[in-house]
Amino acid sequence: MAAFNAEQAAQLYLKATLLELIGDFPRTHSILLLLGELKRVNEKDVEDFIRRNKRRLHVLEDAYLTSRYFYKFFDREDAEDLIAAAEEVVSLCEELRRSLGKSKDA
Repeated sequence: MAAFNAEQAAQLYLKATLLELIGDFPRTHSILLLLGELKRVNEKDVEDFIRRNKRRLHVLEDAYLTSRYFYKFFDREDAEDLIAAAEEVVSLCEELRRSLGKSKDA
């Protein structure tokens, strides 16, 4: 469940950020596609983030599909890494929001 929940947290946070910063978001479950839309806000930072985390982002996406539709076991180490990846997605979104003056801390 932790792997699935990590993916959901990242996906929904991305969608909320896109809604706030752009006004809409694509109807998809793909974190990579959602990040692609976020490039409209800051292409360089988002592209760098994707490049650094591409493998982890793919595994995070797979956690959604495999947890929901197939049997796939994620051990504690896997879950902790996916939670960390989701936290990094949230941090990226917060940095972008702050840079546009949209953060509650701004």
